[in-house]
Formats: sequence, C-alpha cells, structure tokens
Amino acid sequence: MDFTAQQFVFRPGDPGYEDGLAGFQTGFVTRPDLVVGATSAEDVVAAVSYAAGQGLPVGVQATGHGLPGASEGGVLISTRHMDSVRVDADARTVTVGAGARWGQVVEAAAPHGLAPLNGSAPGVGVVSYTLGGGLGILAREFGYAADHVRSLDVVTADGTLRHVTAESAPELFWGLLGGGANLGVVTELEIGLVPVARLYGGAITFDGRTTEPAALLRGYEEWTRTLPDELTSSLAAVVYPDLPQLPPPLRGRYLVSVRVAFTGAAAEGERLVAPLRALGPAVSDTLREMPYTESPTIHSDPDFPHAYYGDSALLSGLDVTTAGELLALTGPDADAMHVVQLNHLGGALGRPAPNAVPYREAGWLVRILSPLDGTSVAVAREVHARAFGCVAGQRLGRSLNFAFGGGDRPEGLYDADTRKRLAELKATYDPANLFRRNYSVRQVL
Repeated sequence: MDFTAQQFVFRPGDPGYEDGLAGFQTGFVTRPDLVVGATSAEDVVAAVSYAAGQGLPVGVQATGHGLPGASEGGVLISTRHMDSVRVDADARTVTVGAGARWGQVVEAAAPHGLAPLNGSAPGVGVVSYTLGGGLGILAREFGYAADHVRSLDVVTADGTLRHVTAESAPELFWGLLGGGANLGVVTELEIGLVPVARLYGGAITFDGRTTEPAALLRGYEEWTRTLPDELTSSLAAVVYPDLPQLPPPLRGRYLVSVRVAFTGAAAEGERLVAPLRALGPAVSDTLREMPYTESPTIHSDPDFPHAYYGDSALLSGLDVTTAGELLALTGPDADAMHVVQLNHLGGALGRPAPNAVPYREAGWLVRILSPLDGTSVAVAREVHARAFGCVAGQRLGRSLNFAFGGGDRPEGLYDADTRKRLAELKATYDPANLFRRNYSVRQVL
C-alpha cells in the first residue's frame, strides 16, 4: 500500500483505530480490517486499489450520520481529513473536499452574500448528503442540492481518479448524483451557491398535550396549499423523555413544531405565518429575520453522537386523517421515543434534472427517527411498519438521505426505471460490487 499519510492507516488493535471509526451514528458496530484516514485523492486511489486486489469490500465515511448498519471486515475509507472548502464568489460555486461539513461551507460563503443548499444540521457532510439528493432548508425554491453540482472527482473500482461533469461523462454524472456511494469514492465536488444572505425563519412550537396534534396537522397542511415556492417548511412531533439531563422546558413534553425558512421580506414572512400563530397557544416562537449563518437554529438538531434507526416515506399527497393516525402511533402512548417529521415538498423539487434523484412528483416526505437507547432495531422496525402503513396509500417510495441503519433493506429507494439504470452503471463501473457497504443497487435486482 502506498499512502501519503501512513499515520492515518490503522488495523484492529492499533492506537487510533477506534478514533478512525468514530462517527455520529453510535448504534451500529463496524469492525473493518483496515481504516484508511485519507488525506488526498491519491490515498483514496491507493485504498481502493488495495481493496480490489485483496477482494475486500469498501465503505466510505465522512461524518457517519448515514451509516447503513453493522459490518465486519473490509476497508473503511475515512474522508474526514479531506475537508477543504474553496469559494469562487464570481462563479457562485464552492469546491469542497470529501470530508467538508455544511457548517464550514455556510461560514465560507456568507461573506460573499451567498449560501449553499445545506440541510438543517451543520455537522452533516456535504458529499454524502449531496450524493443522496440533498433535501435542504430552501429546497422548494432551489431544488435538491444534487441539482446544482457542476463536477465531481471520483475514484472508481478500477482505481482510476476521474473528473466527471455532465458533459464529460453524462451517464456517470447522472448516477453519482442520487446513487449514493454505489459507483465510487468522491474525493472532491464543485457545487453552485445561491444569492441568499438572510432569511425569515425559525420555529413555532405547540404543546401536543394541550393542543390536539391532529388539529395542528390539519391546520398546517391547509396552510401549505397556497405557499410560494420561496417558503420551505416542515412539521415535527417529538415526545421527550422525563430525564434530568434534558433542559427543564423539554422534560416529559410532547412538542409539535412547524419550522419555516422564507427568503422573502420579513414583513411578508410575518403575513404568511399568521395562520400558524392562530392554530393555538405557542410554547415558543422563534420566527424572525436572521442572517443565513443562523439558519441551523431553525431546527436546532442535536449535535452529539447517538444511536438511532430511521426510515421515510415519500408521498404523492398528504391525507391528514391517516397522517394523524401515524402521529398517534408514535406519540405519547408509544412504548419508546420517536421523532416524526413531515416535509412539505413541491416547487423546484418537482423539476427534472440530469441526475438519479427519484420520486420528484412527491408532495410530502414523512420521516421517523427512533433513538436506540433502550430500544432495539427490531422493535423500531415494528413501530415504523405500523406507522408507515397508515400512509401506504400515498407512498411512492423511500428517501436515501433518510434511511438510517437499514442497509439490508434497499427496496423502494428508487423507482423501477431509475433502479435499472443505476444497476447497469454499477455493472459497468463496479462489476465486482466492491462498493457494497451502502444501500447497494445490486441487491434490489
């Protein structure tokens, strides 16, 4: 093996092995034969070539949010050291290394009056998020993050480093964006930025025990029907356990929140959210004008590693009656904690783009995330099956970005035509299925 940074190459038992494996998801154990902490594209080439020569499967990890599950053996390429961020303000683009996180890009773009199409959590990796599509806080106005990619540098299974654009290799470009980690290891990515320096946003939160969640859901769905594309929103319902380590305002509470990001004027934002404020007494209301650098406060996602299992359903429409039943199954009467989020889609998300992101006709995304502290994956799956069964009549498929710990269940992540096209690309660029520590498209044939 020829690595430029031998100090970041570890085998089981070596000092640094456990640190090299560490990621945001702690619910699944991975024990690779070799961890390569890549610092360059050349390191990735060497790691892929070594794995291919030894017949070992390859996994890739930047931040570890979307770990597909437990695994033994093989080679894990950690890209977290490859975290460069270069903004070209004139071109309105940013070029990022494979380990860069969205928070870095937000901070680098802000001085130029620009913003990336990041998600709600600043600690999530740019590349893996984008390869899965990338549903961001401004998605209805600008579409998926994948729709704005200009080029990718990727190491394919034959150990070749390729610079891929829509012009140079249109089919591979199509498949990389939406196909996840199936076709290679992306070492660098160039993506467009948007001229957004501030927004009107935040969250309005209701007590789900005193204001009926089903009524809040009905009011929210009705409110979304006439919104402009410049406003992207979601509804979340969470039952917090009564634990001393939680802030007192959260302990034992059932909270239902509507989160908003609107790029228009603050006065117009106030007018648009007035119907939400009329739904009931708010526990908190953080809606305000803010610099884009404060956008992570809209969702205030947890920033500490923890164990969880998650899945999703992309829906053609939202039946508030059946969605209300889903909320009831995952609410205060459930045996364990579940975090439910409904994302309002449409707008630019429905426009065609030269990539493999599927189900663009979807109007809604329902996500359920279940912490695994004291709850097994099997129990979480049983709850998910019942809950998603409530909305089965509108279900189109699942979202790759929000499949957590379910690498053995790739069904439904793509429509039939997209799945077939990705499988053909897989056969061309990775015939030995070297990159199989993911949601493999080969498994669904």
